[in-house]
Formats: sequence, C-alpha cells, structure tokens
Amino acid sequence: MTRRHTRAVAASASALIAVTLSACASSDRDDSGGGDAAEGQSGGTLVFGAAGDPAMFDPAFASDGETFRVARQIHEGLLTNEPGTTELVPALAEDWEVSEDGLEYTFNLREDVQFHDGTAFDAEAVCFNFDRWHNFTGLAQSPSASYYYQAVFGGFADSDNPGIYEGCEATDENTAVITFNQVTSKIPAALSLPAFSIQSPTALQEYDADNLSGSEDAITYTEYALEHPTGTGPFKFDSWDRGNGEVTIVRNEDYWGEPALLDEIIFRTIPDGNTRRQELQAGTIDGYDFVSPADYDTLEGEGAQVLVRDPFNILYLGINGGNVPGTSANPALQDIRVRQALAHAIDRETIVNSLLPEGAEVATNFMPPTVDGWADDVQTYEYDPERARQLLEEAGALGTTLRFYYPTDVSRPYLPDPAAMYQVISEDLQEAGFTIEPTALQWNPDYLQAVQSGQADIHLLGWTGDYNDAYNFIGTFFAEDQNNQASAEFGAFSAPEIFEALAEADAAPDPADRTELYQEANRLIKEFLPAVPISHSPPALVVAENVQGLEPSPLTAEDFSSVYLED
Repeated sequence: MTRRHTRAVAASASALIAVTLSACASSDRDDSGGGDAAEGQSGGTLVFGAAGDPAMFDPAFASDGETFRVARQIHEGLLTNEPGTTELVPALAEDWEVSEDGLEYTFNLREDVQFHDGTAFDAEAVCFNFDRWHNFTGLAQSPSASYYYQAVFGGFADSDNPGIYEGCEATDENTAVITFNQVTSKIPAALSLPAFSIQSPTALQEYDADNLSGSEDAITYTEYALEHPTGTGPFKFDSWDRGNGEVTIVRNEDYWGEPALLDEIIFRTIPDGNTRRQELQAGTIDGYDFVSPADYDTLEGEGAQVLVRDPFNILYLGINGGNVPGTSANPALQDIRVRQALAHAIDRETIVNSLLPEGAEVATNFMPPTVDGWADDVQTYEYDPERARQLLEEAGALGTTLRFYYPTDVSRPYLPDPAAMYQVISEDLQEAGFTIEPTALQWNPDYLQAVQSGQADIHLLGWTGDYNDAYNFIGTFFAEDQNNQASAEFGAFSAPEIFEALAEADAAPDPADRTELYQEANRLIKEFLPAVPISHSPPALVVAENVQGLEPSPLTAEDFSSVYLED
C-alpha cells in the first residue's frame, strides 16, 4: 500500500512522504521571476565571478560549491528545490509515492525529455545512474570521490557495508521504483543534491566515466568529467579554459521546459573577494558570490543588487574534546565544566550585531530553526564571563592554554571575516580566564587538514545545509563513524547516547516521531557540548543593475535559467 501526499506536506524535507505535483516547467519558471522577461530581453552573455575553480563536471564525484554551481545548470535530478526556498519539488520526476514502510519509492517521470547528446531520458536511465553509484569500485569508492553517495547511501555493492540501497526497477518507460533496505530521513530530500543528478548512460559509457586514476589525495578524472558532462538541464557544457579559469555553458535549445533566457554564461575564477568586487565595479563581470558584508552599502550605492539569502547555515567553535583513549587532545577539554566555560565566555549577541550581516541570528542548536527537529528547550549558555571563570576555577583549569586555529584567505557564508571573528572570540576567552595560542592557516588544504587531524584545541568552522533535513546538520557533525566516534572536525569524542539518538531518529518511519527524536538528540548534544554553536548568517551574492531574474537560494543552489539582461 502506498501513500500520496500534497506539496504542502512535502515542505518538510525530513518527512518520509510523497508529493503529488504535475507543475509544468514554465509555471515553475514563472514563479522564480525569470518568466517576466520580455521576449526581447533574452540572449546575451553573463559573466559570473567564481571564488574558485570547479574540480570537474561529473557531479557524482563532486563535493565543492564551485563545481556544483556549474553542474546545477547542466544536470538535473529527480527532485529539486523551489527557487528561493528549501522546499522539495519535482524536477525530472513529475511526482512520487512512498510505501507505508518507507522502503519503496515510486517516481513517475517526465515524458519527452532528452539528454544533451540526444539519448532519451526514461526509467532505464534513472536505474542506470542509481546502479552506477552503488557499483563504484576502486578510487571511485574513495570519500574524496564519492562523498555524497557514501554520506547518504552508506556503502557499495562489493563492500563490507553495502549501504541502504537495495535496487531500482523500471516498471515501465516512465516509472522507476527505487527500494531501500532501511528507512532514512535523508530520503527523499537528499535526492535534490547535484551529486544525484541523472546523467546520460550513453555518454557515461562512451567516455568510461568511472575509470578514475591517480590517488585518493590527487584523483585524475576521466574525459567525461572534464570535457563531456551530459545532463538534461537548461544549459549545456561548452568549454573549460583551465589556464584562464573560465567555464562556458550555452543554452540548451532542446530543453524539455522553458528554455534559458541567456545565450551563454561564463564562470570566471577570481579567488580574491576584493578583486571580484573591483571587477564588478569595472563592469568586467556581471556578478559574484560571497560578498563581504562591509561592501553591501558601497555596492548598492553604486547601483548593484545585493541579493541576500535566508540563513541556512551554522557557525560553531569546534572543540577537540578527546575523550577517546589514545588521542592527544587537551585533557582539560574532557571536563564538561571547561566546555561550559567556553560557551559562557562567548558574547554571541555582539558577534551577530557587529561581525555578521543584518538578519544573522544567535544559534542555540546546531541547525537553523527552520529545520524539523530544532528544539526550543535545549540547554543554553548565556554570555557570562564571571560564570565561565567560576567554572574554570571549579575544574582547576583557570589559565588553561588553548591552541586556537582559524583560517586565512577565505570567506565562507557563515564566516565572512575569520580573522575578525577569531579576534573577538579570543578576547572573550581570555577575559574568562583562558590563555590563547593562535594559529592562522590557509583554508585549503592546511587549515582543514590541521583541524581534521586534531592539531587544534578549538577552531572556527561551519556548515551550509545541503538539503532540509536534521541529519544533514547534526548527523553530519555528531553521528557515530566506523571508529565509534564522531566527526573528525569536532575532535575525537565518543558519546554513545548521542549516537543512538541520531541513529534512531534517522531510521524512524513516522515523520512526527522523527521530529521528536531529533529534538531529543539536540537536547543531548547541548548537554554534552562537543562544540559551541555561535550563529546563523544570511550570505549574499551580488549582480549588476541590469541583471534580472536571479533568485537567491538559502542552499546556494541558484538556477541561472531564469536570468536575463535588461536593456
């Protein structure tokens, strides 16, 4: 027996329910604002300043935002998000149903859709892609290659842990039935990720797309990923001039829905934020992402449009708690009173009001309030430096030296100015009785490697949600790994009660039960305090005055097909 539900219920991405929507592409496009463009306003080239080079263009092997920014225009999945929101809506699937036990999903597919190489999109193509991911071998199983498949599905066909994927059956040309061997809250919301885009089976086989070479630290991708990505999206891949850091995509004239309005988009790599701003001011680019809040007024005063996204992220102070035997973490941090002192020492209100853009919020959970499972009754730690000092004295830890790591040469949606954030928090901690030893490292790879290897006692890090589900936040951070401990980004800590709570919530088939279980998990996390949540921040991108139709996405998942250039 199956259940079919309406779009209103589907707004909760954590719910194991189904959506019935038969919205055509043109009506979806009209809702995003691009459909208002007059016929004469189509055409032209948009140049967008990217913060970094894409890794390649096969989204199954991608995990970085700049790759996904391009891939989202070329590829489509079964599901996507309503422009400007985190609401789950159909894409290549017109609607879907889920069985009562939450293990079987039936996707009814759009008809008359073609991949960019002319291959027909159908249920066999859907099953080919799902089976492809499950049967990755060799380097394709490396977390650096297939991070998102492993994060959602768990494992591969030939591994000791084959994961939750059971199989896919094309019951007819336009119906794909996907079966799982256990319930997870991540499905169906995770299917909106670019990593699960449906790609042309013909092109994947022709260019031997899965035959990766090199090493886990330096993967060499195939000709398919570098030169022939083939999806169903409103834009097609044209070229990648790696020497000059430029990717060009062009309008797909045979798109199944409303065609893109632009003739082409050039994504030009400009790593430095100040340089991106100067290029926009000079008119050599038409927009860029990761705008410094300090530049908002200047850019708007010059006529540019600062498009602020709704906050869907978390900034936290990571703690290397080190309660796992054999780790080299600071032993003082194993004492809950010391971790509580850290939380009481930080003036989060001042941080939100002085370092972050308007609309930022103090975080109490490790996920935004808009995600099901957020709890309003978690343990809170108000700014109280005297209480922090008292806790340190009680723990015999007054004056404890902490190695405080922070990144340089980077601006993240949740951390626009790492140095300024470090400075404020460091002063707060010293006032409360800690001694701080600072270390500033380049973001990639030095900082990330140092944090993950446990070199820092405390550090600044954050997360922008991939999709609207509690597990994508607190499961990513605090779920048990194969070593019986939590994510390396938080140091080596073990908390079986938290691990069990997260596993139970993820596997709960009833949405209401799952919400309550995630709320309980959030309460346990704030009592254990493996890190300190700081803020949710609304990041922004900016476009020139004549650029219209770009809807900012809280997931940083902007669709450029609705964009046009005003005369």
